[in-house]
Amino acid sequence: MSMMQATHRLEIETRGPGLYMFTDPVRRWVADAGIRTGLLTLLIQHTSASLVIQENADPDVRGDLQRVFSR
Repeated sequence: MSMMQATHRLEIETRGPGLYMFTDPVRRWVADAGIRTGLLTLLIQHTSASLVIQENADPDVRGDLQRVFSR
């Protein structure tokens, strides 16, 4: 069994500090690439950026994170 690889560069426009959702563009790329099972690795090439992964089960979580980061 051979392992296939696919790469893509996704640029997220930002307007300063905050939380930016980019689930939909990633989901579209995965679907367009025909990927059904695999491992997704995300690299953020910016010194002041962080990646937060959450399941969004509670809509208050995003507001809580915004308040913590704005302190």
